[in-house]
Amino acid sequence: MHYTGTIWRPPYEAYSALIQVTVGCTHHGCKFCTLYEELPFDFRLSPVTEVEQDLKELAKYYKNTKRVFFTGGNPFALSFEKLESLAKMTREYFPSMQSMGCFARITDITPKSKEQLKRLRELGFNEITIGVETGDDAALQFMNKGFGVSEIIEQCKRLEEAGIDYHFFYLTGISGHGKGNFGAKETAKVFNMLHPKRIVVSMMTITKTSKLFQEIQKGNWKEESEIEKLEELKTLIKNLKIHTYFATEGSSNLVCVVGNLPGNKKKLTTFLDKIIKDGNEAELRKYRENLRSL
Repeated sequence: MHYTGTIWRPPYEAYSALIQVTVGCTHHGCKFCTLYEELPFDFRLSPVTEVEQDLKELAKYYKNTKRVFFTGGNPFALSFEKLESLAKMTREYFPSMQSMGCFARITDITPKSKEQLKRLRELGFNEITIGVETGDDAALQFMNKGFGVSEIIEQCKRLEEAGIDYHFFYLTGISGHGKGNFGAKETAKVFNMLHPKRIVVSMMTITKTSKLFQEIQKGNWKEESEIEKLEELKTLIKNLKIHTYFATEGSSNLVCVVGNLPGNKKKLTTFLDKIIKDGNEAELRKYRENLRSL
């Protein structure tokens, strides 16, 4: 198998067949992100021959797999023609496959026409994962995400029109000290206009090699406390009105909060209220400081 560097995949793709089709991220500019810093390049397409070799090898052991996940920072950046060819080739080796997924940036959706998105859905592309991080426009701009709130709304509605389900990654703490609750409320406004199948939460963890760490050193940004992050999380849940699955998944999270919204809203906010009330900032901070991996 051709895997390069650390292979990142969402927790819920644990049982999917993982095929590397790209390495790195086309944007490679988010100030908080260091996921691909070990690579000697920003972004690279995997040669078609390598992809086919890996499909052939995996098919020996997972012939009847129902789900394939294409790895890389944002394989959905590939042209429609490349994605169409990839889907057809994948189905040759996995005839029982029901769907294919991958990470995507909002900007990956933009160049694809309505007809192309519908065709990709017909071929099996569904439940793609998008790191929108927040609905706080100022935070998106400061962190150099490369898109804003208006693009999130427009492009996700285009996915919905094409019948493509999607999941959101939300980054607690991205708005910075004193702005968490504002960011959560702004995010809820955006998410309430859309229909993400899942909202998966991570908590901001800053590494010394990130551009964000440099901004902190310059005095341009200040991190939220751990209690602030928990309060922000509660505010987001409280203000969401859509039907979705909500979960803090991944080691960066201080607590495990899982449930279906809006049904489990009261249960989740009550749990967070207790954690916040009893929480000791110094003790909670130790978890962040001793975190070895995201």
